[in-house]
Amino acid sequence: MTVEQERQRVAQTAGAAIGRVAATVVGAARDASIFMPVPSRPAWQRRVWARRDPDFSDALMWVSLLAGRANVIMQLARPGVGHGVAESRVESGRADLHPVKRARTTFTYLAVAYRGTDAQKAVYRRAVDGSHRQVRSTLESPVKYNAFDRDLQLWVAACLYKGGVDVWHQFIGPMDEVTAEAHYRAGAVLGTTLQVHPDQWPEDLAAFERYWNESLDRVHIDDAVRTYLNDLVVKVDLPKLVRDPINDFALLLATGFLPQRFRDEMRWSWNDDRQRRFDRVLAVCSAIVALSPRPLREFPFNLLLLDLDRRVRKGIPLV
Repeated sequence: MTVEQERQRVAQTAGAAIGRVAATVVGAARDASIFMPVPSRPAWQRRVWARRDPDFSDALMWVSLLAGRANVIMQLARPGVGHGVAESRVESGRADLHPVKRARTTFTYLAVAYRGTDAQKAVYRRAVDGSHRQVRSTLESPVKYNAFDRDLQLWVAACLYKGGVDVWHQFIGPMDEVTAEAHYRAGAVLGTTLQVHPDQWPEDLAAFERYWNESLDRVHIDDAVRTYLNDLVVKVDLPKLVRDPINDFALLLATGFLPQRFRDEMRWSWNDDRQRRFDRVLAVCSAIVALSPRPLREFPFNLLLLDLDRRVRKGIPLV
């Protein structure tokens, strides 16, 4: 079911009860609950978005492009995920060794989950499963993990969904109750495209907020995973002329999109000056997104689905 179909279904059947639940949670998000607050944007931007019908995948694209590193940090903050990635023996999929390939794999997964056909989802799931079979803890691993662990996959999906809502708030604005509930229900595909069972996805937005807060008790980034994540954000092998400004900007975005709990785990500092700078950057980005035509807003998802079909036809590895 597409987001639009889900939106229509919710609009027809939700009733006052869902409206009250969604309004409560979205209102809490605006007051800095588990989501980033909705900033004030110029009236012209609100008018632009009012004339459009943005899709949640619009927000997920910008999660990938701007908030991607922060989202990876949240995902890997669960020790099972963190060590599973940092210790992965699937070298072709390691972000520290092949960052462009890893980004393509992640972007394609998001594109397939939200906009792919059933056939595309099936073929991509088989490809990802093939890589995941090799991701298991060893006797030397400090924690036990398995890439097929549905609980860990649910956490990764929850991080992606939360990131999508955060970016939506920053770029598009607050969601109305029906849209919030529809996007939440459609967000389950972020996990069910792999092994997460539909019944595992928290039943509504209020349940998701409880799940998120309870999951924070299992968040911990140790030295090994922290080093891996720092190396993903700060690149020491860049040319000296551009190294400092690029790393400073990357660190600003990564830290800015992180909740404070995760900043503390990474041992990254934050202050009012950096917050104001982060807010200015997002204000510029949100204006650019608002003025961009749909094909540009959908890039690279639109091309990645075409690339997926090309790889299938030619027998090229998908991940």
